[in-house]
This record gives sequence, C-alpha cells and structure tokens, in this order.
Amino acid sequence: MRATTLNNLAELYRTQGRYVDSENLYLKALEIRRRALDKEHPALAASLNNLGVLYYHLGEYQKSEPLLRQALAIRQRALGPNHPEVASSLNNLAELQRKQGGGISPEPLYRRALAIWEKVLGPSHPRVALGLGNLASLYLEEGKSKDAVRLLKRSLTIRKEALGPDHPEVAATLNILGRVLISRRELLKAEPLLLRSLNIREKKLGPEHPDVAGSLSALADVYWGQHRLSEALEAIQRTLSILEKTLPAAHPEIQACLAQYALMLRKTHRYAEARLVDSRVNSISR
Repeated sequence: MRATTLNNLAELYRTQGRYVDSENLYLKALEIRRRALDKEHPALAASLNNLGVLYYHLGEYQKSEPLLRQALAIRQRALGPNHPEVASSLNNLAELQRKQGGGISPEPLYRRALAIWEKVLGPSHPRVALGLGNLASLYLEEGKSKDAVRLLKRSLTIRKEALGPDHPEVAATLNILGRVLISRRELLKAEPLLLRSLNIREKKLGPEHPDVAGSLSALADVYWGQHRLSEALEAIQRTLSILEKTLPAAHPEIQACLAQYALMLRKTHRYAEARLVDSRVNSISR
C-alpha cells in the first residue's frame, strides 16, 4: 500500500511539473516493490514505466529507455500482448524514439498501441485520443499535415466528450493542432486555438507549468510570423523562464528555446544580447 501511495503522489507531482519531488518518490516506490514483489509483477512494471516516463520528460533519454523496455517486457509476459498497459508501454517507447530520432520510425509502435486501445477500450476512450494525438505529432514532424489534422480532429472530439472542454488534455490537442496550422502558414487559424490552449493550461495547471511553456512557444511562432515582434519576444522570454525553473539546465527544450530566442534577438538587431544567449547555448552543449 505504501508503494502505491508513493507512486500516486509521484504521479501527481509529475503532472504538476514538480519533477525532482516526483523522481524521489518514484525511486522509493520502485525500491519497495523490488523488495516485496516478484520480478514479473505488473506493479513493478508500473514503477519502472513511470520512472522511465519521468526521465523522458526530463530529457534523460539514456536513463529512460532501459526502464521503459523492461516495463514492456514484464507487461507482455504478465498481462499478454494485447493488454491496454502493454499499449501504454508501446506508446511510451514510441514517444522516446520520436524524441531521440536516429532513423528508427516510431510509427509501428504508435499504430500497435492505438490498435490495442481501440480494440480493448473502444474507439471513444481517452487513451485512443492520446494515441491519435501522438501519431499526429509524428506526422507533423514528417510534414504530413493533412493526416495530422484528420487525427487531431478525432482526438479533440473524443477528449471534449469524455473529459470536458476545459481539460488539460483538450489543451494538449489544441496545442498540437495549432502547431500543425503554423506549419501550413495558417496563422490566423492557429492563434485562437493556441490562446485557448494557453488559457486552459494556466487555469488548470498553473502559470509556470512546463505545458504552459509549450503553448507560449507556439504563440511566439505565430506572433513572429505576423511580425508582432515585441509579443513574440515576450512570449519566448516567458517560455524560457518557465523551462529554466522546471527542467534541468541541459534539457533539449531549453537549448531549443535559447536558440530560438537568440535568432529573434539577431533578427531585431539586438546583437549583443544575442551573443550572450548564444554563449549560454554553447556552455550547455559542452
């Protein structure tokens, strides 16, 4: 029971962006379960999976992968190949592969996870919406915007009906859809979706949650594309402030945000400030 309580509290902290507190509790829960449970127990797999997901969010991909793979192996043996928790592990590994790159397409893992969820949980379950959104994110990166929009519209419908219009998962879908529209240069359509996403996240998660930074970063792209330069700089500065408070200094998202900020500064002829930001990027990369 104590391990379950620790795990649940760690999960709450993770969703709140309190990653250090979350890690400490996940590790304690994992230690308890390793001592108390058989090595093939699904609860042990849950602890391994949760810690792997946390390290994924922290950008510590080398720590994340073995934990996620071990969790998948245990779940497949203990629960069978078509269990929803097996699908969750497949989805998490796909997310990791997408972030890592390296030439291995995560699409087969995404599709397998989605097929299991649809078959076992039904086509209108929130996990199906999660799978659709993740696959859409991959399609966005691959330039398949039409396919991404199709999946996101279905994901949005499921999440609104199952969770309500003001749920953070609805905000996540709106954010991805807004990014797809940015990629298509449909900035006027993207802006209200991203503002809605930002509003939900600020109200439900708090103004300094990492997901709020995600909405702000996308809005910065919109404002920049519309030549609303001061608004773009304000949005990217706030994005950076949130990320630096909630993520490790060497996290890939911080490096990407710093690079984007430096580019904006150069484009607005603020060269001295841009050099300072560049030096921060270089110090992280060493």
